[in-house]
Amino acid sequence: MHEVHYAMVVVLAMGIGLFARPFGVGYYAACAISRINPDEGMKPIAAYMIALLIGTINVAAVPWISIGFL
Repeated sequence: MHEVHYAMVVVLAMGIGLFARPFGVGYYAACAISRINPDEGMKPIAAYMIALLIGTINVAAVPWISIGFL
């Protein structure tokens, strides 16, 4: 496995972990800054989470996406 490919998969996975419930520290921090209830903020972020999950799967499955231009 190439180092760049591994790093991109790890960064994307950490992005998912940062905003996924129930321990999404980034999500709860964003809700606290914007002063909204975390239950109300889940609908707008769901599309972002789905896009991030699809992107992570694509990068993990097709290494050319991350190392194709090196």
